Amino acid sequence: MTDTQYDLIVIGAGPGGYVAAIRAAQLGLKTACVESRETLGGTCLNVGCIPSKALLHASELYEEAHSGTLAKFGISFKDVKVDVAAMQAEKIKAVGELTGGIEFLFKKNKVDWLKGHAKFTATNSIDVNGQSYSAKKIMIATGSSVTPLPGVEIDQKVVVDSTGALALPKVPKHLVVIGGGVIGLELGSVWRRLGAEVTVVEYLDQLLPGMDGEVRKEAGRIFKKQGFALKLSTKVTGVAVKGGKASVSIEPAAGGTAETLEADCVLVAIGRRPNTEGLGLEAVGVETNARGQIEVGHDFQTKVPGIYAIGDVTPGPMLAHKAEDEGIAAAEFCAGMTGIVNHDVIPGVVYTMPEFASVGLTEEQAKARGEVKVGKFPMMANSRAKTNRDTDGFVKVVADAKTDRVLGVHIVASLAGTMIAQAAQAMEFGATSEDIAYTCHAHPTHSEALKEAAMAVTGKPIHI
Repeated sequence: MTDTQYDLIVIGAGPGGYVAAIRAAQLGLKTACVESRETLGGTCLNVGCIPSKALLHASELYEEAHSGTLAKFGISFKDVKVDVAAMQAEKIKAVGELTGGIEFLFKKNKVDWLKGHAKFTATNSIDVNGQSYSAKKIMIATGSSVTPLPGVEIDQKVVVDSTGALALPKVPKHLVVIGGGVIGLELGSVWRRLGAEVTVVEYLDQLLPGMDGEVRKEAGRIFKKQGFALKLSTKVTGVAVKGGKASVSIEPAAGGTAETLEADCVLVAIGRRPNTEGLGLEAVGVETNARGQIEVGHDFQTKVPGIYAIGDVTPGPMLAHKAEDEGIAAAEFCAGMTGIVNHDVIPGVVYTMPEFASVGLTEEQAKARGEVKVGKFPMMANSRAKTNRDTDGFVKVVADAKTDRVLGVHIVASLAGTMIAQAAQAMEFGATSEDIAYTCHAHPTHSEALKEAAMAVTGKPIHI
């Protein structure tokens, strides 16, 4: 029988929770992790980051083979077909390998998996399926779930959320995506490549809310070029389903003439909200703010001593890697150490093709704080991108005008998600644009574009 007394109990086994549990166990704490799913890894691993990347990769391969893109390289194909069932099976296989890997790591590090839903019964105890467990410290890492659109019912057949969009059994003829953010564009990209007509309805006047203004403008240009129909500054007023089809009623965000879009499938992707309901927080005095988030201190402790919170249930970007870093830091605090997370240097990536990646301040945010210098370099002038024929995008470096310290980096490129890591590390060490400009980069690589953008901050790039 599982022991019921622990040093730390982590509620939730997503990227933040399972990492926190493993780190705590490594530091000598007797640790348990509560998870109600049949598999570990949370939304990210089961129905989020990982399966979406599997489908993005598969659909990219199909489009390259099917579209004739490779013909210029002397590679041609005939009768290229999509087997959605096989594609989904490979996705499921990858997810299974990774969730099984976490279960192995729990056993290796002697982390107990408490299967079920947790509810606080006191500040140092929880109930899981009728069994009481106590711990010196308890960490909330329950993640987030899809934000519903009032009046629109998700049936996971015709009207789906991100989970349903990852499991469609066939390619829809017309997919309407409600929301022009990261999730909507990634999943819209999957099904567009596989043959669907895709219409994106976004309430704001540009895609990718929160990203740098020039990046958002570039996104609009690129997705239009790829064949997306974009309905910007537009709101959805209703979705009606009949006979396996959907009618989506839309009108200008500022008001005006309404119209109807007919679709085989509608994806609701307007954001996510913290999972804090059903935990019994009110019984122990843990409060949530107006956005449903749990406020924490620098040590990730709530206002209730001994209760911690990390990841999507706390303020900040809802990103798996942010939750992971917070999980490690919070576990270190629980073990009497000092954990560190620099919330000013958390990269974000949109895994479309090309990718969109950012770290630090946008140009607009930086200018609001003071005078800045900006360097920009187009991928069109990068030798490797030109050779590979993937020249969409640019690299942009935003630096403080007086100190030259890098405040933000924004990349649109096929390898932007990988390239942004160098920028994040440079910023973590307080680099100036000159530091990046004088760092030797291998040739020919996409990363040289970051070096040239840094050189452009002082107006002296070489290749433009």
